[in-house]
Amino acid sequence: MAHAIVRTLTIIPHLVAMFVRTKFEYPGALVLSWVSQAVSYGSMYTAIALIVARFGTLGGWTWSEIALLLSFHLLAYSTGASFSFTQFRVMEDLVRQGTMDAILVKPISTWTYLVFSGLNIGYAGHVALAVGLMGWALTQVNVAWSLPLALYVLATLVSGAMVVCALMTMIGATALVWVRSRHLYSIFFGFWELARYPINIFPLPIQFLLLTVVPLGFISTVPVSVILGKSVPLLGDLAGPACLLAGPFMALLALVHWRWCLRNYQGAGG
Repeated sequence: MAHAIVRTLTIIPHLVAMFVRTKFEYPGALVLSWVSQAVSYGSMYTAIALIVARFGTLGGWTWSEIALLLSFHLLAYSTGASFSFTQFRVMEDLVRQGTMDAILVKPISTWTYLVFSGLNIGYAGHVALAVGLMGWALTQVNVAWSLPLALYVLATLVSGAMVVCALMTMIGATALVWVRSRHLYSIFFGFWELARYPINIFPLPIQFLLLTVVPLGFISTVPVSVILGKSVPLLGDLAGPACLLAGPFMALLALVHWRWCLRNYQGAGG
């Protein structure tokens, strides 16, 4: 067991290095994609800022508070998606074309191979914008900083990234059983769009879904509300610990789902 773990850890850097080298074969295109992503999100955030400036607040949130929420939303998403989105979005193609059968017999964990052979550095533009926006927002909001709070911020970002990665893994894994699963990403991104805003502006059923079935509220509203001392709908005083536990819980759920799908995979021939 220990030998297998060491071997896997040794292989991972080589998988990442090979993928990164392929991306840097066209550096101009890569940099242009980073810039275009940053401009796209910047334009979107500017539109939100104009709306908040017109009405003063949005659901009781000022622009600086919403800017902090948007930075958490984008940073947690881009970190989690870099380990999962492009890798698992093609799962149904791998299944239909029979390529998945070849991956399953590789002498390395199937999930590890898929994730690290396609680690997406294309999210660098997202990360740069999110970090910059977060840096500005933190200078504008009133937060009593302490070491525990700083550690909490880091932990919630990791937990949020785990939520995103887990959800995308489960969607991709579903293709092993259903063959088709890409359409489920449309549902994911529908809720992801909603999670960009404070969830208290939505009806109770939407709030419930964003905290349970598609728990993307834990990548934005919940952690930022705890940091700012705002109340969280449905969770109340449980918001702080729930935010820390959301990522590990979803990762465990994704692990169970992944293994179940692998056990029920019948190959390209059905």
